[in-house]
Amino acid sequence: MEANGLGPQGFPELKNDTFLRAAWGEDTDYTPVWCMRQAGRYLPEFRETRAAQDFFSTCRSPEACCELTLQPLRRFPLDAAIIFSDILVVPQALGMEVTMVPGKGPSFPEPLREERDLERLRDPAAAVSELTYVFQAITLTRQRLAGRVPLIGFAGAPWTLMTYMIEGGGSSTMAQAKRWLYQRPKASHQLLRILTDALVPYLVGQVVAGAQALQLFESHAGHLGPQLFSKFALPYIRDVAKRVKAMLQEAGLAPVPMIVFAKDGHFALEELAQAGYEVVGLDWTVAPQKARERVGKNVTLQGNLDPCALYAPEEEIGRLVKQMLDDFGPQRYIANLGHGLYPDMDPEHVGAFVDAVHKYSRVLRQN
Repeated sequence: MEANGLGPQGFPELKNDTFLRAAWGEDTDYTPVWCMRQAGRYLPEFRETRAAQDFFSTCRSPEACCELTLQPLRRFPLDAAIIFSDILVVPQALGMEVTMVPGKGPSFPEPLREERDLERLRDPAAAVSELTYVFQAITLTRQRLAGRVPLIGFAGAPWTLMTYMIEGGGSSTMAQAKRWLYQRPKASHQLLRILTDALVPYLVGQVVAGAQALQLFESHAGHLGPQLFSKFALPYIRDVAKRVKAMLQEAGLAPVPMIVFAKDGHFALEELAQAGYEVVGLDWTVAPQKARERVGKNVTLQGNLDPCALYAPEEEIGRLVKQMLDDFGPQRYIANLGHGLYPDMDPEHVGAFVDAVHKYSRVLRQN
């Protein structure tokens, strides 16, 4: 919590710290809830705001990012906001061109193909200076939140960013990126180190700007088996947490809780729980009770309703939420989906999800 209700930039006092308390493992009166991609295309007002400019131009506008971040909080009593941005701003800051192709997703016109292509990348220490627009968006949003709920900052993990930079976009197999791991292990580690060296000051910069928690997205963990994950993903996930915490301490800044979300990384739950993060995010393929047995009692779990459950009738959403909360238990838990919201989802059903978490988690604590 902030001393005297004011942070270093004189931010408004936080009124609802339930999310932060749960992240730190403290008892809460109810289960906090937020949704990955809560600022997204399922909201008509999001589509309207975004219509005027292309995706990365939006990302570079602090005013637009602030507006998009706040939109879901005007509709739903969420317990956290997450800054509107994209994980691919980091490859951009390293000097790679990235465009967002409507209907297709991100595209790198000149992906990394050879080892010598690494020489094209900007010095990672200088890359953070290319990302001041993210920091400005965070500071502006933190002010405009007026202490309503905490603000989460985020970044993509090194392996996930590496996949995009080599594949040139999305891929169902990640075959080109995995080819590097097998054929060019040395160059792969070099690239992963470059990304880690860029991510650490970027995440610290987000905290300096006003982020009160950080989430690291290892979205492509599932493409790696246990061996490749422990060699090419986990060491860098650990390094990010360790170095961010050390840098915050050196700067005299209060620590913030850190969340790691490794989609389809269920084979590494134990390792993720010991990687230096306060919270481990789960996708919907993991049984909550088994996850808790595997990670122990010293980390908070986050997740993990199947996003497609929001296509169900509202009554069924309530039943599924009740089951999820029963399985996770009342404490050391943050409710979320097991992945992001999809563009065709009904905002009313998102509201039903949020309300059901709040309602039933209070009932659960009374019994």
